[in-house]
Amino acid sequence: MKRNIVLATVAAAALIGGGTVAAYAGSGDDGASPRQSDVRVADDRDDAPKGDSDDRDDAQDDRDDARDDREEAAAQARGADVTAAEAIAAALERTPGTAVSAELDDDGSRVWEVTVVKADGTEHDVRVSAGDGKVLSDRRDDDDDGRRDLAALKGSTVDAREAAEAAAAKGTVVEIDLDDDGPAVWKAETTKGEWNVGLKSGAVTAHHDDAGQDDDRNDRDDD
Repeated sequence: MKRNIVLATVAAAALIGGGTVAAYAGSGDDGASPRQSDVRVADDRDDAPKGDSDDRDDAQDDRDDARDDREEAAAQARGADVTAAEAIAAALERTPGTAVSAELDDDGSRVWEVTVVKADGTEHDVRVSAGDGKVLSDRRDDDDDGRRDLAALKGSTVDAREAAEAAAAKGTVVEIDLDDDGPAVWKAETTKGEWNVGLKSGAVTAHHDDAGQDDDRNDRDDD
């Protein structure tokens, strides 16, 4: 009976303290020699930091998202005979001003939506057929971002059409847009990824949402 009590006490101590505990249990009334019992408990390996694993998972998620974006862009580009640069030229011929974006509609209508800002800051949404380049409509937009866009483009030497042509070296362009969240650049989405185009240099570099390094490099190029 005493032997059982000792073993139970040692086991409890091992569970509380962790690691390996060597216990010597006394003999009963038969005078048997004491023997050693090893009680092992689980270590803290399950509590080890998982930062590396989480980082790998996040990196894989980013790669998956980038692949999905490229596949979506490729699907948009199919059947579009008119390039982004050509759509911008057609929109500006109808509505003179400054083009600040052009996007190939992803609803299957095969239409370019080009945003043109007039000198007074008013915005116009010009829809251009991606099949034959004809202007389908021109609607004034009540958005008040026009003046801000013109201010961001002040002093630039690369316009939206030229930026689209430069980005085309990195795949078929499905969207070109003025990105002024940081140092202003043209941001292009192509079938091979996303790219920045310098407003002055026209240099094309990879776009990273979370780094800002490419924006800084474009800004240095433009200076």
